[in-house]
Amino acid sequence: MAMRQTPLTCSGHTRPVVDLAFSGITPYGYFLISACKDGKPMLRQGDTGDWIGTFLGHKGAVWGATLNTDATKAATAAADFTAKVWDAVSGDEVLSLAHKHIVKSVNFTQDSNCLLTGGNDKLLRIYDLSKPDAAPQEIAGHSSAIKKSLWCNNDSQILSAAEDKTVRLWDSRSMEEVKTLTFDTSVSSMEYLADGEILVITYGKTIAFYNALSLDLIKTVEAPAPINSASLHPEKDFFVAGGDDFKLYKFDYSTKEELESYKGHFGPVHCVRFSPDGELYASGSEDGTLRLWQTAVGKTYGLWKCVLPGPGNREL
Repeated sequence: MAMRQTPLTCSGHTRPVVDLAFSGITPYGYFLISACKDGKPMLRQGDTGDWIGTFLGHKGAVWGATLNTDATKAATAAADFTAKVWDAVSGDEVLSLAHKHIVKSVNFTQDSNCLLTGGNDKLLRIYDLSKPDAAPQEIAGHSSAIKKSLWCNNDSQILSAAEDKTVRLWDSRSMEEVKTLTFDTSVSSMEYLADGEILVITYGKTIAFYNALSLDLIKTVEAPAPINSASLHPEKDFFVAGGDDFKLYKFDYSTKEELESYKGHFGPVHCVRFSPDGELYASGSEDGTLRLWQTAVGKTYGLWKCVLPGPGNREL
């Protein structure tokens, strides 16, 4: 008998959840940040979804949110034309970085010293956080709004996805464009896995996997519905995806076979990400909730307790 997936629902947001990100594994566990159109990004314990705090200060929808590896800093991108850096322990705002238009994406370097931003003014910006008054470095090239921008290849390169139907790879030192991928439709999401240098891109119903260094295509998978986000498991056994039909799909990475699909949200799924230990994945939706799903259904982990039927009712 197949075990039933029971997601944990994280409420608290009042508008659609549009982005989420996990920290790395710290001595205190790992953490989850969510970006929401209510303008109030939230920090949670990653394995349970328990609310820790809300970052207050934005005056518009928050489109992007991220944590640094050790979860000491957070950054958010918002419709109030700012990106903000926060102390993720105290919740205090550390920096507010003014932009000329809506900011959509924020990403820290591995050492947390620099912040990469992208948004509707079509520019990539690199801020040196140790020199907050210094003007950022700017990289131009996209012809429409940037949706996502990420450091890659040990922060020596940058990946950006924009409404101009391209994904571009840049050298972060020379600021030169290295390579461009062009698609038939706008890219809906992009995830980068440093381990194995894999880039996961979604557009339309397609989930595509690329080598992040060469931008050579590894494989594509077609989903049953338009997909807004996908995430590859850290062990690269499988990947999950969510989109317009409110469902979450799980696929075998090597065979491309659809393994499972779950409906739990009451609106389109905007973002999905695996936890750093791969034990769960989180999804954010138009319905205003985050949900945490078990990778191995029935395993005792976090708030999930599995009891086997039969004598003794022993835990897995």
